[in-house]
Amino acid sequence: MSNASEVAERLVAARSSGPVSWRDILPSDRAAAYAIQDATLARIGPAGGWKVGASNPEAEPICAPLPASCLLASGVRLGTGLLRGVEAEVALRVGRGLTIDDAALPDRELARAFDAAYPVIEVVETRLEDWTNSAALAQLADLQSHGALLIGPASTVSPASIDLRSVEAHISIGDDISKRTTGGNPAGDIWRLLRWLVRHCAERGAPLLPGHIVTTGSCTGMIFAQEGASVRARLAGFGEVAVDF
Repeated sequence: MSNASEVAERLVAARSSGPVSWRDILPSDRAAAYAIQDATLARIGPAGGWKVGASNPEAEPICAPLPASCLLASGVRLGTGLLRGVEAEVALRVGRGLTIDDAALPDRELARAFDAAYPVIEVVETRLEDWTNSAALAQLADLQSHGALLIGPASTVSPASIDLRSVEAHISIGDDISKRTTGGNPAGDIWRLLRWLVRHCAERGAPLLPGHIVTTGSCTGMIFAQEGASVRARLAGFGEVAVDF
């Protein structure tokens, strides 16, 4: 693999010229993947937030910064992409700047650092050829396959009350595809995720800032939309969010 700056140049160019071979940009480890993320954001940033998730309650989380230009209001129409993957998620807004010391706070005290919760749809996209068979580290380098984040109206849910293990979510694509889940986010504990992210971002030199939106992983799993499709998601208590392709 070339250095992070060169790989980032290729991934940014791929946004307009078409996908690149994932083997040509494959980082050696997570640290190298995060360096590529940083170099990418230096070209297309600034960051407006972060995505964080984990494959199970014990797994080390992974994350990616979200370009501010990709944070969009519910109801917008997006152009077609390679994947058009969609996931319903819970997101929080950072209310105050967070330092590494905040990672040691008890759950309820950490929750006070977030001032709003939202229903969101993450659109999963890629700059990689053969994405289905691509290595996880290549996807991580490519901003963990982030395309856009559609943000619904702020909910009345208190951040301190959020338990991903009980969130009821429904996502649909037109009249043909529909998926309902309860507690479908595999990470389980939202505060374990956020505590890890606070520490990670502080150590990375990119701390969470007031106004950042943090989305916390899929509650529904991913489904794929066709061109021209309308996607709607509802998270019980949080509200609704939509996107059209």
